[in-house]
Formats: sequence, C-alpha cells, structure tokens
Amino acid sequence: MIDTQLKPNQLAFIALSNEYCQAVETASEMQQDEFVDSMLRLLPRLYISATDLADPMIIDESTYLPSSLDEEYYDAVRRGMEMQLGEDDAYLEVFEEDMKYSDTPISASIAENLADIFQVLYNFTDSIKDSTTEHTEQMLEAVKEDFGSYWSRVLCNVLRALNAIKYK
Repeated sequence: MIDTQLKPNQLAFIALSNEYCQAVETASEMQQDEFVDSMLRLLPRLYISATDLADPMIIDESTYLPSSLDEEYYDAVRRGMEMQLGEDDAYLEVFEEDMKYSDTPISASIAENLADIFQVLYNFTDSIKDSTTEHTEQMLEAVKEDFGSYWSRVLCNVLRALNAIKYK
C-alpha cells in the first residue's frame, strides 16, 4: 500500500512557507520592529522545518521548482521591505566566498535576501496548489535540495542581520 498522506513535518513546512510569504508580502503595512520580530520568529522555524524534511531522493532533471513569481512582483515585495527597513537594510556580509579575496567589506541587503527566500517559497507554495500528494512530495524534495544548496545560507546570514537590528 502506498502512503498517500503527507507527514506532519511536511505539513508544518507548507504552513510555515505560506506564513512567511504572507508576512513578506505585507511588510510595508507593519512597523519596522513588528516586521523584524515576525522574521525573527519565522526564519528559525523555517530552518528547522526545512531541515526536518526528508533528504531528497535522487532528483531527476525534471524535478525542480517551477518559477511562477514574476520579476515585477518580486521587485515590489523587495522594495516594500527595503522601505520598511530603511538604512537598516544594508549589512556587512562576512560569509561571502569572495570575502577572502577582498580588502573591502561586502555589503548585502536584508530585503533582497528575504525576497530571495520569498521567491523560493512562493514558487513552492504556488506549485503545490491543488496538486496530488505525489507531486507535493516531489516539490518538497526540490525545495529541500534548494535549501541545502542555496537558501539555508541566505537564511542564516539574514537572521544574523535582523538580530542586530532587534538588539542594537
């Protein structure tokens, strides 16, 4: 018999992905401290939840997160967070690979980093709307693969920057 139910940790990840997307989309409607607090609550939970997803099986070339987020919406969301954070948006990135070859600090943007995570999670949640359990599990594997190769690092870096805003 094939298991046709999603596991609790998979459902938790889906719910957190949706909650994160909603928080990022409404950032411009919040006060800065409210938005920072929201991100500081959501990002660690997302990290733990993504880590708890089963490691991807060997993903064939056709298993990837389709891109449904258009550039205009991405930019609008990013700009909303950028305006919300103001001068606190920029931070020094110390874990950038190019940093070891540079004499000058490398600047990063909290809004852009959060928008990059938003893009992954938006595409993920959009791809599983009205989908089968099997398709959802494939998309969970794809998002877990992407987490390990890219956005886990982005999440950790931006979490440090948000923490600095909260406790400055």
